[in-house]
Amino acid sequence: MRQLIVGSRKSKLALIQTKWVLAELKKAGIQNPIHIREIETKGDKNLNVSLPKLGGGGVFLEEIEKDLLDERIDFAVHSLKDIPVELPGGLEVTSIPVREDPRDALLNRDGQSLMELPEGAVIGTSSLRRAAQLMRQRPDVQTKWIRGPIDSRIDQMLAGDFDAIVLAMAGLNRLGIGQNFIAECLPSDTFVPAMGQGALAIESREADEEVRGMLMKINDEATEKAVITERAFLSSFDEGEQAPIGGYAYIDEGVIYLHGMVIDAKGQKVVEHEASGKDPMTLAQEVADVLIDRGALDIIAEVKQEMQ
Repeated sequence: MRQLIVGSRKSKLALIQTKWVLAELKKAGIQNPIHIREIETKGDKNLNVSLPKLGGGGVFLEEIEKDLLDERIDFAVHSLKDIPVELPGGLEVTSIPVREDPRDALLNRDGQSLMELPEGAVIGTSSLRRAAQLMRQRPDVQTKWIRGPIDSRIDQMLAGDFDAIVLAMAGLNRLGIGQNFIAECLPSDTFVPAMGQGALAIESREADEEVRGMLMKINDEATEKAVITERAFLSSFDEGEQAPIGGYAYIDEGVIYLHGMVIDAKGQKVVEHEASGKDPMTLAQEVADVLIDRGALDIIAEVKQEMQ
């Protein structure tokens, strides 16, 4: 029986996600011994630099994907929102398990919702998309860059460095921490998540049919269809991964619903559209075309210029 090696970032959340995948594979009947190889990425080494300046979510992948291509590992577990639409040649997203809660959450010490926070409140976030949407709803607050593991961010908030922070519900749920400080789960229709948020992606080599067969046993078709729609929407925008852009799709009775949004860094210019359909690519292009007609590419270019 073939022994397998799975690659994972070293963070507590990444390892929990990887171990969850291994448990799901075991439930699905995979008996192969699987060992975890912990890999430090550029994104993990440079916590003093914002993600957009480092190069976006792809900074968490380079070292792991090199190990995949060099056959030092057999597959890798990622947060899907960290994966660029275009992968290196020879690699593929082989399996997408069932999705966790895709929403963002606002955390603070006093249980205050976004609208209840005092004027001038300082909110910590590492996301341009989140910062822009916070400014859109509360232009009087300040957004301040924060990096590091989830538990470290909560500690910084409790120490008084921030009045509130915004984190993904999925990470809080998987870690089982911070629940007492969740003041508000931000609704996905008014605070649009990142494409793929809450979903995991299992990446492997295209040529490895044996591993593909194993990983497909835990693929969730509804989650896969939804995130394919979201990623197709993202791929319609040049530099989209570096811009405040959100997209959330869900499936209801076989119909895909997609809400797409592009917003400037200050939350003052926003274009958004929601539509439904059966085909992920057609629906994604329809929503993207509406936003492009309304000036989405100009907003993205403006944000990119401000980041330089």
